[in-house]
Amino acid sequence: MNNVRYLLKLLALLAGLSAPIFHLQSQTRLVVNDFRVSFTDGSVTLTTPDEGLWSVATGWENDWMTGWVHAKPTSVETAGKWTILKGVAVINGGDLEFTDSYSETSDGMVHCVRRFEWKGEDTLKNVNLSVRIQEKGNGLSLFAPGTVYYGNKNGASVDPRRIPVWNGLPGEFAIFEDHRYPMPFVMLEDPKGLNAVALHIVPSPVRGAVVSDQWWSLGAEAKEGYTELVMYSGPVGYNGERSVVKALQPKPLEYPDTYIFLEPGQVIEKEFFVDIYKISRPGTGFQRPVYQSIDRYKPYDSDRFATFGEIVESKYRYSLSRWMEDGKAAGFDMYDSRYHRKDIVMGWCGQADSPGYSLMVLSGKLQDPSIRDRVQRSLDFLTGAEFKGDGIFTVRYNFLDGTWDQGDPVSCGQAMYNFAKAIETARKSKEYDTSKWERFLKKACDSAADHILSKEWNPRSTAEGFYIAPLAIASDLFGVKRYRSAAEKAAGEFASRHLEMDGCYWGGTLDATCEDKEGAWAAFQGFLECYERFSDKKYLDWAKHAMDVCLSYVIVWDMSFQAGRMADHDVKTTGWTVVSPQNQHIDVYGVLFAPEICKMGKYLGDERLVKLSKVMYRSCYQLTDVYGSQGEQLQHTNFAQHGAVTDVHNLRGGYVESWTVFWITAHFLNAAARFTEMGEPL
Repeated sequence: MNNVRYLLKLLALLAGLSAPIFHLQSQTRLVVNDFRVSFTDGSVTLTTPDEGLWSVATGWENDWMTGWVHAKPTSVETAGKWTILKGVAVINGGDLEFTDSYSETSDGMVHCVRRFEWKGEDTLKNVNLSVRIQEKGNGLSLFAPGTVYYGNKNGASVDPRRIPVWNGLPGEFAIFEDHRYPMPFVMLEDPKGLNAVALHIVPSPVRGAVVSDQWWSLGAEAKEGYTELVMYSGPVGYNGERSVVKALQPKPLEYPDTYIFLEPGQVIEKEFFVDIYKISRPGTGFQRPVYQSIDRYKPYDSDRFATFGEIVESKYRYSLSRWMEDGKAAGFDMYDSRYHRKDIVMGWCGQADSPGYSLMVLSGKLQDPSIRDRVQRSLDFLTGAEFKGDGIFTVRYNFLDGTWDQGDPVSCGQAMYNFAKAIETARKSKEYDTSKWERFLKKACDSAADHILSKEWNPRSTAEGFYIAPLAIASDLFGVKRYRSAAEKAAGEFASRHLEMDGCYWGGTLDATCEDKEGAWAAFQGFLECYERFSDKKYLDWAKHAMDVCLSYVIVWDMSFQAGRMADHDVKTTGWTVVSPQNQHIDVYGVLFAPEICKMGKYLGDERLVKLSKVMYRSCYQLTDVYGSQGEQLQHTNFAQHGAVTDVHNLRGGYVESWTVFWITAHFLNAAARFTEMGEPL
């Protein structure tokens, strides 16, 4: 039965899903008819609410907005390219004046600046401002970068309480703080009508807020017969709970009283962009706004960050502090010595296998004669792992008691990749004895290939996508056709599952069970390796789709922070990556796939990707201390996993510097090696 299912999916891919991803040319137009504002591309029309273009809540009850007052335009004029509508609402005896200024942009969107000005004599209290734009239809798919990926269907099937969930049913809402968005937009896709709409914003805090560090919010609300894209001057909520934020790994925290006080004469403005466009197939609507975000913010200035040489030297120096050996073992410790834990761990957080490849490539730059010995002995030692079958071998060696344990597809696939790269590199240099490495990799690939090629293979998540790249490389290294067959079968399986986004790439981390950038990276890396090894254009198209999901986790703008560790160092957030809808902090993981983004830029002729990849690598070195150490978790939004996590208002801007597992160091060196192999000057 599973074999039939696979063949049907593969036929579907060959019939249509492998077609290149593209978006038809479109231009969103502003329509003002009888003082009613709408937006259209000729086939799809977005409207503003019947009750009025402007809506203001004047009260706060039961943790949400009440006392809505609406206003319609009373005048319209033009000034150059701008269409300007004005109106007024009388609230508590004073005038709240509204001005919307619209213009059509060269990249196909409508730009709006919405202005609120309070002309009353007294302070207007407990107010919330809004932007509301409506699209007809039920069950529309929602994409909110870093937070909601076409509803988070895979994570919802495991534990819907831990992540935001969206089904597009009437009454649902998903509204988050501006600063939670790595790319500040939300997108609705109609997979049946093959159209999508996006609302881009300029993120900003709100003056007059009662809550400290309160920003605008952005999201969507599903109604009967339509869905509303919304912005509010603070209120947030999801999964049926109002005034809560995704503040902790397993649950939200309350975030009440997000209203504002308008002082006499106070002006507040909010800037946004509306886009309507056609798509070539379901699951691609998110791609256009991803690149529009990149184009808007132009995150290309890498020279304001540390140099490539400085980063490599510092991270290598710190890696030496993790080296440990005795008569039995030699390798890199996953943990800082302060934890009194000594584990040599392959893959995921340990990455003890990674320096075996990366230091081999970087040895000419580092000029340390001890590198050859460390590379040889560390990889030789890791080949002593124990095999369990189904592509799994033990990945953790307890240095204190001399035992091996644990094992999972993420860690095993990543370790296999680094062994494959080490063997490939060593064969060129002829300075290393690869016999043990090759026996180990063959055994691992045999096990993984048997597992994938079996009729019963039905992977739980995209985690097993990490097998694709090493199997593809090994098919070249050893001339074994079964490895290629397994790589291509796995690639076809994950493409059939995810290209239409009826469930997004997921399961690539071990401490979360939801959509994540690591799951997308597993597919991205695997698809790209298949393209390079097997020269089939469909794999490049698939790699583009998975890469674009990875890109949606990349922050393209510099956030401002209240007092805290990130403000202490004036951290620039551009280039960092959000972890997942469950773990809402940022980390340096994007460093690992930055070289592949650069490579895709060259394959696709897109210089934007080449420039962005360098920013990702160099920006993420920020907060590295004088020893070369760097923590994992930066709190760009109202979320934390460590420390005092009871006061939601004290989370943003914090930094967990104590959790310094080895992957943070290893990924910088690994990416540096791949950039070096590409001959890309950094």
